[in-house]
Amino acid sequence: MTLPRHRFLPLAATVLLAAGLWFITFALEWASFWIKISLSAALLAVIAIVLDPQPRHEFGWSGRAVALGLASAALLYLIFWTGRAVSVAVFDFAGRQIGGIYHKGTGMPAGVIAALLFFVTGPSEEIYWRGYLQRSLMERYGRWPGWAAATGIYAGVHIWSFNFMLVGAAAVAGAFWGAMYARTGNLAPVIISHAVWSAVIFTVAPMP
Repeated sequence: MTLPRHRFLPLAATVLLAAGLWFITFALEWASFWIKISLSAALLAVIAIVLDPQPRHEFGWSGRAVALGLASAALLYLIFWTGRAVSVAVFDFAGRQIGGIYHKGTGMPAGVIAALLFFVTGPSEEIYWRGYLQRSLMERYGRWPGWAAATGIYAGVHIWSFNFMLVGAAAVAGAFWGAMYARTGNLAPVIISHAVWSAVIFTVAPMP
């Protein structure tokens, strides 16, 4: 199936908007990082829903979806724990750059950060990045080429952090959640995975 031109152009415009929002969020120092990322993700999610509402079957909230979401969040945490250990052992700059990611949230209570990640940022990012961008690219290019393209774009907008470890982390997480969505066609477990994983890794059990 080929994505029609009248749907592709708005899609491309949202990618440019996402790049701009991520620049504001990561490269500009004013305002709270967590507020900026939450508002940016929420705006993209609203635009995605307006442009192309997700079919109801893509929000299959069930016990199986919850279990898959929680299990995948735990697996991704283990992947990141392993990746951090390897990166710090191989790259001299890895520990410093990982620490820099955590320092962006300095000054905001952990409970507030966790709530934003769990209720706003995680769900909103999945609605836009997987539920709209990846779904549209899969329609245009096929399941796995579309997954690869969406993963590349998701990692690419994080370049504004000027942090190699963060770009790599975004690539790994984006590929992981994108593969989940490509295989299941259900956003519910992916939303749960993202929301739980991000809240845990940044506030409950961080690994700076």
